[in-house]
Parts: sequence; structure tokens; C-alpha cells
Amino acid sequence: MDTFTLHRGRVPLLISLPHDGSFIPADIAARMPPAARRSPDTDWHVARLYEPLAEALGASVLKPAASRYVVDLNRPADGHALYPGQRETGLVPLIGFDGEPLYRDGGAPDAAEVQRRINDYWQPYHDALAQELARLRAEHGRVVLWEGHSIRSRVPMLFEGRLPDFNLGTANGASCDAALQMRLADGLQAQSRFSVAINGRFKGGYITRHYGRPDAGVQAVQLELVQLNYMDEASFAYDASKASQVQALIESLLRTCLD
Repeated sequence: MDTFTLHRGRVPLLISLPHDGSFIPADIAARMPPAARRSPDTDWHVARLYEPLAEALGASVLKPAASRYVVDLNRPADGHALYPGQRETGLVPLIGFDGEPLYRDGGAPDAAEVQRRINDYWQPYHDALAQELARLRAEHGRVVLWEGHSIRSRVPMLFEGRLPDFNLGTANGASCDAALQMRLADGLQAQSRFSVAINGRFKGGYITRHYGRPDAGVQAVQLELVQLNYMDEASFAYDASKASQVQALIESLLRTCLD
């Protein structure tokens, strides 16, 4: 099985969806309780939201097959914390967003297994990401990396209360230039249907922070969406009628990146 899928586009925009995958290999799933095998913390349906937009715009799309429970592609390979002092899941998570263990007693991966997962899943995704960014930058002189994410509206382990609907992260302005951030923020704040946060609880994960180099022609932006605006958070069922409104706003943001 391929560990990722890359569609190469023709414009200077790469959409990365590192938590879209939900596949858990049988040897890993066998050590997990039934609830964890469902991979509930997947960024459900983000490919379904983004791929039609990418096709219309001519953007590249990169997405994995495996669940973030196998290895989290948006964490550094050395496992250091993204949000020091705050509770978070790691490179190879041992707990889910509900705080419950992902493995039965004695089933957690050892250091050798963690390294195999890095080699088999993490590294190929990042190699493909770096190579596609380099290709697009070479062709166009610049490129925008768009990190597409989603999460349940309420995750008490990670944040208090309800998360805003659209959460834009630019590593506090370090991963993209001020002009792009301003245009994206203006586009979000010009509408009233969805609530918005800029560099709030989600400022951008490892991919945004590592690859965003505006001085070198690579700008990176993360968008964390609240799932209830396009799906049922309990059943994970997609809601096409609700999703159309979300897609329309995302499309306007992606077009801003290409202006």
C-alpha cells in the first residue's frame, strides 16, 4: 500500500492534509481497544473538502493513508513539544484527544517500533512534501504551502470551551509574510457566518513552522476547521449541504494565496 498520495498541480500552491488518513495496520490495531481502532481523532473528510477546490484551481494535494495514531506527520521526528507547557499528543501518540490510552497494557510501541514508523510513514511524506515545494518554487519563483486540518468543536484536553470555526495559524507571523496574513485575515473577518481566530490556540504545527520560509519564497499557512460545520462529530458522517458553505470560504482563501 502506498503511504501517501500526491497529485501534482500547475500553480504555486501545495495543499498538505497530514491528518486525513485513518488506516491503522492490523499489527498495531490488534494492540488497541476498539474505540481507538476507529481513529476518532482523524481530520475527517478534509480531502473531500479540499480536492474539488484543488482540481478547479490547479493546486497540488498531498495526503497520507495512515492515521495520526500510527505516526503524527505534523510533529517533529525528534518528538519535541510544539506547545511547551500545554497538554498535547506526540509524534507517536499514546493517548487520544479524550485522554484515554490508545494501547492495551503492554501494547505501546518501543523505541525501535517508533523509529520504524518514522522511516516507513513520516519520512516518505516529508520527502514528498519537500520535493513538491521545491518543484513548484523552481517553476514559479514562489509557493504557498496550505496546511488543511480539522478538529472537533470541543476537546477539553486541548482547549477550553468551543473552538472558533476557522483558526488561521502562521506561527505568529513567522511562516508567511505580513501582507498575505493580512489579506487572509481580512477575508475571514469580512464574513459573519463563521467565527474566526488568527494565531489563537492553533498557531501552526511542525509542517507550517518548519517549511514556512517567506524570505526564501515559501509561505506556509495552517487552517484548523471545526468539524461540526461540515459533518456530524458523533458519527463522522459528512454533511454536503453544510460543507458547501465551508468550501466557499476556503476557496476564497486559496484564491487569495494565488493572487
